[in-house]
Amino acid sequence: MAMLTDNFVLSKFLGICPFLGVSKKTSTAMGMSMAVLFVMLVASLMTFSLNKYVLVPYDVSYLQTIVFILVIASTVQLTEMAIQKLSPALYDALGIFLPLITTNCAVLGLAVLNIDKGYNLIEVMFHALGAAGGFALALLLFSGLREKMETSNIPDAFKGAAIAFITAGILSLAFMGFSGLTPAS
Repeated sequence: MAMLTDNFVLSKFLGICPFLGVSKKTSTAMGMSMAVLFVMLVASLMTFSLNKYVLVPYDVSYLQTIVFILVIASTVQLTEMAIQKLSPALYDALGIFLPLITTNCAVLGLAVLNIDKGYNLIEVMFHALGAAGGFALALLLFSGLREKMETSNIPDAFKGAAIAFITAGILSLAFMGFSGLTPAS
């Protein structure tokens, strides 16, 4: 569900910053997708555990957002250091967008949705995989379209950000078609 019908980028409009910023090259989009997948999985596991075993038992659930952001920031920092060591070229290509995963509202939105929906650990992990898969799908589709547009004859008035926003809107409309796959409630 989180991959198609409830796609975080194209249906919930979360994570738009890296979606627009890192989608000019498919190779960079793939690297960002893998980084977001790792961050979403680890952050979801940690935020679920902290919420269940610390925040709720000690009646400090009001600290949820702060704790979740700290967990996400730590996970992103770990990811950034790993990418810098393992793939300096990808690290350079992602640039400022890698540390900005910390402020990627899709990651925080995922953590909050997992708690709000009352998911258990297995559901949290599958929801994180679906959300990350949906993010990757949207990002890779969009980057492929943007690469194709680089070689296309586009009127001057639509070049650059204008055609990117129009394309993102059409892609979002296409994903709305998947909503027919879920039973009406």
